[in-house]
Amino acid sequence: MSTQAVTKKDIASSVVPPIKITAPWRVKAVEPLDGYRLHIRFIDGLEGEVDMSEFVCAPDAGVFAVLADPDAFAQAYVELGAVTWPGELDLAPDAMHDEIQKNGVWILK
Repeated sequence: MSTQAVTKKDIASSVVPPIKITAPWRVKAVEPLDGYRLHIRFIDGLEGEVDMSEFVCAPDAGVFAVLADPDAFAQAYVELGAVTWPGELDLAPDAMHDEIQKNGVWILK
């Protein structure tokens, strides 16, 4: 699995007037890691990990089943303060922030 982060243009800055992402739970950076994990940094400086290994490989993964392909998973990027993948898949940044703040990791099942 590629661990190189995908960089996309921040569309928030192209909206007129620009959208200012200020909520502390908004994601600033994401780095895909091996084993269906993500390293996350929020705009308030909090950092931690999201473990999606059980979730994306589960029989009931639904639309997230496509992320079981390591190349698809590695395409994670930040859009409007949320971790996003092509196909309009994203994770709730507020729930992610709360769990990482409590435990250092958010394990999705």
